[in-house]
Formats: sequence, C-alpha cells, structure tokens
Amino acid sequence: MTQRRSNKRKVDGVLLLDKPYGISSNQALQKARWLLSAEKGGHTGVLDPLATGLLPLCFGEATKFAQRMLDADKRYVTTMKLGVRTTTGDIEGEPLQTRPVTATPADIERAVARFVGDIQQVPPMYSALKHEGRALYDYARQGIEIERVARPVTIYGIDLLGIDGDLVTLDVRCSKGTYIRVLAEDIGELLGCGAHLTALRRTATAGFRLEDALTLEAFEALSVAERDASLLPADALVQDLPLLHLDVAQTDAFTHGMSVLLGREHGIIPLLRLYGQIVNPADGLTRSEFLGLGELTDDGKLQPRRLLSTVVHDPPSASRKQEAC
Repeated sequence: MTQRRSNKRKVDGVLLLDKPYGISSNQALQKARWLLSAEKGGHTGVLDPLATGLLPLCFGEATKFAQRMLDADKRYVTTMKLGVRTTTGDIEGEPLQTRPVTATPADIERAVARFVGDIQQVPPMYSALKHEGRALYDYARQGIEIERVARPVTIYGIDLLGIDGDLVTLDVRCSKGTYIRVLAEDIGELLGCGAHLTALRRTATAGFRLEDALTLEAFEALSVAERDASLLPADALVQDLPLLHLDVAQTDAFTHGMSVLLGREHGIIPLLRLYGQIVNPADGLTRSEFLGLGELTDDGKLQPRRLLSTVVHDPPSASRKQEAC
C-alpha cells in the first residue's frame, strides 16, 4: 500500500542544487519541494533543460529575496561545435547550415577575445522572452520569426579551456541576461564557419559555487532532518549588501511598523540587510536575528523594504506610534 505524503510544512532556506541534464528548472524545483514537503518554493532564474549545474532554489521566506539572484552575474563552462548552425543554437535543434572549419587555435583565441567587454546580443527565438504575452519559443515552433532588439550585456572574461578538433570549451564570466548560445553562434560567425552549443554547465552565480551544490540524487538520499540542515539561511542571498545591527528598542519599534531615526551621518543607503536583537520571553535572553532589508532615507530614517513575516508584528496603537531613536 502506498503511503501518502504528509501535509506541506513551512520550510525556509536556500538549496544549492546541481541541476541534471534533461529536466527544466521548474521540474527540478518541484522535485526538491516535494522532498522537503515545503509549502512554498521558487527558483532564481531558468536553466534550459540542456544546461546543468548551479541552480539556487528558494523556499519559504527566502523566496522574498530571489529576485536579487536574477540580477546576479553568472559563470559557465560551455562546449561549442564549430562548423554547424542549428535552429535552436544547441544540439537540440535541427542543422541549418554546415561549413568547413579552417580556423586555427590562434584564430579561435583572437575571435573569443573580441567578445570580452560590453557587447550587444540579439535574443534567440528559442527563448522564454515574451512578445504580446507569448514566449518567443512558441512562435519559433510555428515557424514564425519575431523581430528582436539587441540588448547590452557584459562578458567579464572568457578563458579558452581546450580545443579538440571542432569542439571548443570555454569558461565564461558574464552579466545577467547573457545568452551563451548566442555567444557561441556569434563566435562561430566571426570565424566564418558557424557554431552551436553541445554542453552548458553553470558553475557560479551571486557568490555561490557549484562545488557546494547537491545533486537531486544526493539530496533525496538524505533524511528529512539532513535535508533541512543542508539549506542555507535566507540571508545567504543578500550577503553582498551592507549590514546594520539594531538594538532591542530599535528592533521592537521597526518590527511594529515604526520608522527608526538613525541620523543624517549615515547618508543615503539604497539597500541594507538588517539584524535585530530579539528577546526570548522564556528566558529573557536576546539573540541576533535577520529581519530583512531596509533603506536609509536622506533625513536619516530607516524604512523597511522587505521583511521576514516571522519578525513583523501588529502595528502599534496611535499613542505608541512614533519614531524610535
């Protein structure tokens, strides 16, 4: 008799997943969410089914900060095949054109170097970008070509890892929004032979590394307690932001919806991570706890931007509602 899965539970944290080949980011998310019995989950940017590697998954309160991951820089190891263009820019597409490969290793090195820096990319038709409410790949599958505008992206660096016949392996460090398929196609066109991707693996994003990620198989092999313990806390997603510690009185005021007056000497800080002193009513001891994100305005007031629901309390009465110093 099949045992029914227990009810969903509140799970907060970040799973660094090594996404396998052949499944979508959403399929990977739903599998991990099922293994955690998590009420709420989300991924931090799509990896194509062809791609493998680092995919941070957010659960519970951590989903509030997932948007910042979409804006993070990325790093990939990719292999492209010279001489053949395909409909999708990768091995899943049909061949469009085959040309002889005459480029030397020196030619390839020079071509790759041309794409380092600020460049323009035309998004591929086989992408999730929307046109009139529909993904571009929907049009592409019907043979409809939609005009796309080139977008600026930044390639911080490309290391040539190896050349094996017509296969070229690269280590690419890039900004958000970079299409590695398009990069391979553009390099191939510069070499006069065309190219498409045969492999793509994300190795880093937003300070997280693939070496610290778990495969789905390894995650499934863990006990429930071990799965919970493998999650990073929600503030792992905002470690690049400046931090501010609030004392007990400031924490109480802030989490009750009151602004905290810190003074003009701090200047204007667009976004910072906040930690407050929370008093445990059971023993009277205080502990430092991540509250969420806030900003300092030009008049020295600390305003909430995105707080954890676990630390937000009912707003104070009119008699209590005042600025805390």
